[in-house]
Amino acid sequence: MFATLTRADEATRRLRSRNTVLIVDDEEGICETLRDVFEGEGYTVCTVGNGRDALAVMEELPVKPCVVILDMIMPILDGNGVYRAMKADPDLADIPILISTSDPSQAPDGVLIMRKPIAVDVLVAAVRRCC
Repeated sequence: MFATLTRADEATRRLRSRNTVLIVDDEEGICETLRDVFEGEGYTVCTVGNGRDALAVMEELPVKPCVVILDMIMPILDGNGVYRAMKADPDLADIPILISTSDPSQAPDGVLIMRKPIAVDVLVAAVRRCC
């Protein structure tokens, strides 16, 4: 009998490193590009396509990601919902969040906002400051 790994199982397995970046974005091309960039920089990377999966992955981890790159406009649970849930949870509240969005007006106050299309070198520098 073979066990089938779900995306959440795979994500949980990948996020056991202290230098882990969690990318939450429903645009697969963005996730793939950022995965390549950050893995090339030596980070462990996990990507999920919606906020509900992001929260599920973070709740199951023994070691939390060093930063979350969070899109605002996503299906199932948007970035603001993820942000509020993280800030309300003492285990997640101190994880740095970098907002990646095409509409900065939707982002919460007081967070670093990276407007899409993202300047990758600026994003990498911001992640380095967090991790």
